[in-house]
Amino acid sequence: MANSGSDGESATDPEPELSDDAMARFSVPAFDDLPEDLQDRIEEETDRAGFTPNVFSAFAYKPSHFRAFFQYHDALVEDTALEREEIEMIIVAVSGVNHCYYCNVAHGALVRIYAEDPTLADQLIANYRTADISEAHRTMLDVAVTLTERPTEVEPADLEALRDAGFSEEAIWDIAAVTAYYNMSNRMATFAEMRPNDEFHTLGRE
Repeated sequence: MANSGSDGESATDPEPELSDDAMARFSVPAFDDLPEDLQDRIEEETDRAGFTPNVFSAFAYKPSHFRAFFQYHDALVEDTALEREEIEMIIVAVSGVNHCYYCNVAHGALVRIYAEDPTLADQLIANYRTADISEAHRTMLDVAVTLTERPTEVEPADLEALRDAGFSEEAIWDIAAVTAYYNMSNRMATFAEMRPNDEFHTLGRE
Protein backbone atom coordinates (compact mmCIF):
# COMPACT_ATOMS: atom_id res chain seq x y z
CA MET A 1 0.00 0.00 0.00
CA ALA A 2 1.07 3.60 -0.28
CA ASN A 3 0.11 7.10 0.66
CA SER A 4 1.83 10.29 -0.41
CA GLY A 5 4.39 10.18 2.37
CA SER A 6 3.43 13.68 3.53
CA ASP A 7 2.71 14.22 7.21
CA GLY A 8 0.79 17.47 6.86
CA GLU A 9 -2.89 17.86 6.18
CA SER A 10 -4.01 19.19 2.84
CA ALA A 11 -5.02 22.84 2.92
CA THR A 12 -8.26 21.97 1.15
CA ASP A 13 -9.14 18.94 3.33
CA PRO A 14 -10.27 16.85 0.36
CA GLU A 15 -13.25 14.58 0.77
CA PRO A 16 -12.53 10.84 0.50
CA GLU A 17 -13.46 9.46 -2.89
CA LEU A 18 -13.37 5.74 -3.56
CA SER A 19 -12.63 5.54 -7.26
CA ASP A 20 -14.70 3.05 -9.24
CA ASP A 21 -11.61 2.23 -11.30
CA ALA A 22 -9.38 1.57 -8.27
CA MET A 23 -9.50 -2.08 -9.36
CA ALA A 24 -10.93 -3.74 -12.43
CA ARG A 25 -11.95 -7.19 -11.25
CA PHE A 26 -14.01 -6.46 -8.13
CA SER A 27 -16.50 -3.74 -7.28
CA VAL A 28 -15.41 -0.80 -5.14
CA PRO A 29 -17.82 -0.10 -2.25
CA ALA A 30 -19.39 3.27 -1.57
CA PHE A 31 -17.61 5.26 1.11
CA ASP A 32 -20.85 5.89 3.05
CA ASP A 33 -21.50 2.14 3.25
CA LEU A 34 -18.22 1.40 5.02
CA PRO A 35 -17.85 0.75 8.78
CA GLU A 36 -16.98 3.86 10.75
CA ASP A 37 -13.42 2.79 11.53
CA LEU A 38 -12.67 2.31 7.82
CA GLN A 39 -14.15 5.70 7.03
CA ASP A 40 -11.96 7.29 9.72
CA ARG A 41 -8.79 5.65 8.36
CA ILE A 42 -9.57 6.59 4.77
CA GLU A 43 -10.34 10.19 5.79
CA GLU A 44 -7.00 10.33 7.62
CA GLU A 45 -5.09 9.05 4.58
CA THR A 46 -6.97 11.36 2.22
CA ASP A 47 -6.10 14.37 4.37
CA ARG A 48 -2.45 13.30 4.48
CA ALA A 49 -2.08 12.55 0.77
CA GLY A 50 -4.43 15.10 -0.75
CA PHE A 51 -6.23 12.25 -2.54
CA THR A 52 -7.54 8.80 -1.63
CA PRO A 53 -4.92 6.17 -2.58
CA ASN A 54 -6.65 3.46 -4.57
CA VAL A 55 -5.30 0.67 -2.37
CA PHE A 56 -7.66 1.90 0.37
CA SER A 57 -10.58 1.86 -2.04
CA ALA A 58 -9.70 -1.65 -3.15
CA PHE A 59 -9.14 -3.25 0.26
CA ALA A 60 -12.36 -1.68 1.53
CA TYR A 61 -14.03 -4.46 -0.48
CA LYS A 62 -13.58 -6.69 2.60
CA PRO A 63 -13.40 -4.69 5.86
CA SER A 64 -11.85 -7.44 8.02
CA HIS A 65 -9.01 -7.81 5.51
CA PHE A 66 -8.64 -4.01 5.28
CA ARG A 67 -8.10 -3.83 9.03
CA ALA A 68 -5.55 -6.66 9.13
CA PHE A 69 -3.71 -5.46 6.02
CA PHE A 70 -3.20 -1.91 7.22
CA GLN A 71 -2.49 -2.86 10.82
CA TYR A 72 0.41 -5.01 9.65
CA HIS A 73 1.55 -2.27 7.27
CA ASP A 74 1.60 0.21 10.14
CA ALA A 75 3.65 -2.18 12.28
CA LEU A 76 6.16 -2.64 9.47
CA VAL A 77 6.79 1.08 9.01
CA GLU A 78 6.41 2.22 12.62
CA ASP A 79 8.19 -0.54 14.59
CA THR A 80 11.29 -1.13 12.50
CA ALA A 81 15.07 -1.03 12.58
CA LEU A 82 15.09 0.08 8.93
CA GLU A 83 15.01 3.58 7.54
CA ARG A 84 11.81 4.39 5.65
CA GLU A 85 13.90 4.89 2.52
CA GLU A 86 15.18 1.30 2.90
CA ILE A 87 11.67 -0.08 3.34
CA GLU A 88 10.50 1.62 0.15
CA MET A 89 13.58 0.42 -1.74
CA ILE A 90 12.74 -3.17 -0.79
CA ILE A 91 9.13 -2.70 -1.86
CA VAL A 92 10.08 -1.29 -5.26
CA ALA A 93 12.73 -3.94 -5.97
CA VAL A 94 10.30 -6.72 -5.04
CA SER A 95 7.46 -5.11 -6.97
CA GLY A 96 9.70 -4.72 -10.00
CA VAL A 97 10.48 -8.44 -9.96
CA ASN A 98 6.77 -9.22 -9.55
CA HIS A 99 5.73 -6.71 -12.26
CA CYS A 100 3.17 -5.18 -9.92
CA TYR A 101 1.93 -2.06 -11.68
CA TYR A 102 0.24 -0.54 -8.63
CA CYS A 103 3.19 -0.91 -6.27
CA ASN A 104 5.81 0.03 -8.86
CA VAL A 105 4.08 3.37 -9.39
CA ALA A 106 2.82 4.11 -5.87
CA HIS A 107 5.93 3.04 -3.98
CA GLY A 108 8.17 4.41 -6.70
CA ALA A 109 6.76 7.78 -5.68
CA LEU A 110 7.62 7.07 -2.04
CA VAL A 111 11.18 6.09 -2.93
CA ARG A 112 11.57 9.43 -4.70
CA ILE A 113 10.17 11.26 -1.67
CA TYR A 114 12.06 9.47 1.12
CA ALA A 115 15.35 9.10 -0.76
CA GLU A 116 15.04 12.65 -2.15
CA ASP A 117 16.12 11.21 -5.48
CA PRO A 118 13.96 11.59 -8.63
CA THR A 119 15.64 8.74 -10.53
CA LEU A 120 16.31 6.00 -7.97
CA ALA A 121 12.90 4.33 -8.19
CA ASP A 122 13.15 3.95 -11.96
CA GLN A 123 16.59 2.38 -11.56
CA LEU A 124 15.37 -0.06 -8.93
CA ILE A 125 12.36 -1.14 -10.99
CA ALA A 126 14.41 -1.66 -14.14
CA ASN A 127 17.35 -3.49 -12.51
CA TYR A 128 18.23 -2.91 -8.88
CA ARG A 129 21.65 -4.52 -9.45
CA THR A 130 22.75 -1.55 -11.58
CA ALA A 131 21.09 1.16 -9.48
CA ASP A 132 23.11 3.89 -7.79
CA ILE A 133 22.98 2.37 -4.29
CA SER A 134 25.46 1.32 -1.63
CA GLU A 135 26.86 -2.20 -1.41
CA ALA A 136 24.92 -2.68 1.84
CA HIS A 137 21.67 -1.82 0.12
CA ARG A 138 22.54 -4.04 -2.84
CA THR A 139 23.04 -6.93 -0.41
CA MET A 140 19.71 -6.08 1.24
CA LEU A 141 17.92 -6.19 -2.11
CA ASP A 142 19.75 -9.35 -3.20
CA VAL A 143 18.30 -11.16 -0.20
CA ALA A 144 14.84 -9.63 -0.68
CA VAL A 145 14.76 -10.70 -4.33
CA THR A 146 16.01 -14.21 -3.54
CA LEU A 147 13.24 -14.53 -0.95
CA THR A 148 10.78 -13.34 -3.60
CA GLU A 149 11.88 -15.48 -6.52
CA ARG A 150 13.50 -18.53 -4.93
CA PRO A 151 12.55 -18.68 -1.24
CA THR A 152 13.89 -22.21 -0.75
CA GLU A 153 17.35 -20.96 -1.72
CA VAL A 154 17.66 -18.54 1.20
CA GLU A 155 20.51 -19.86 3.35
CA PRO A 156 22.35 -18.88 6.54
CA ALA A 157 24.99 -17.29 4.30
CA ASP A 158 22.41 -14.73 3.18
CA LEU A 159 21.80 -13.67 6.76
CA GLU A 160 25.53 -13.56 7.38
CA ALA A 161 25.97 -11.32 4.34
CA LEU A 162 23.41 -8.93 5.82
CA ARG A 163 25.25 -8.94 9.16
CA ASP A 164 28.52 -8.24 7.39
CA ALA A 165 26.80 -5.36 5.58
CA GLY A 166 25.98 -3.79 8.95
CA PHE A 167 22.36 -4.80 9.49
CA SER A 168 21.24 -5.69 13.01
CA GLU A 169 19.32 -8.87 13.80
CA GLU A 170 16.10 -6.86 14.07
CA ALA A 171 16.79 -5.16 10.74
CA ILE A 172 17.35 -8.55 9.09
CA TRP A 173 13.99 -9.75 10.40
CA ASP A 174 12.39 -6.55 9.12
CA ILE A 175 13.90 -7.01 5.65
CA ALA A 176 12.23 -10.41 5.44
CA ALA A 177 8.95 -9.16 6.88
CA VAL A 178 8.67 -6.25 4.41
CA THR A 179 9.59 -8.57 1.54
CA ALA A 180 7.00 -11.19 2.52
CA TYR A 181 4.24 -8.65 3.11
CA TYR A 182 4.74 -6.93 -0.22
CA ASN A 183 4.88 -10.19 -2.11
CA MET A 184 1.37 -10.77 -0.76
CA SER A 185 0.38 -7.18 -1.54
CA ASN A 186 1.76 -7.45 -5.09
CA ARG A 187 -0.23 -10.59 -5.73
CA MET A 188 -3.49 -9.14 -4.44
CA ALA A 189 -2.96 -5.94 -6.43
CA THR A 190 -2.25 -7.95 -9.57
CA PHE A 191 -5.13 -10.38 -9.01
CA ALA A 192 -7.64 -7.58 -8.44
CA GLU A 193 -6.01 -5.43 -11.14
CA MET A 194 -5.56 -2.43 -8.88
CA ARG A 195 -4.70 0.80 -10.65
CA PRO A 196 -2.42 3.48 -9.18
CA ASN A 197 -3.80 7.00 -8.83
CA ASP A 198 -2.60 9.41 -11.49
CA GLU A 199 -1.09 11.57 -8.73
CA PHE A 200 1.51 8.94 -7.90
CA HIS A 201 3.13 9.20 -11.33
CA THR A 202 4.36 12.74 -10.72
CA LEU A 203 5.10 12.82 -6.97
CA GLY A 204 8.75 13.43 -6.12
CA ARG A 205 9.86 13.99 -9.70
CA GLU A 206 11.32 17.45 -9.10
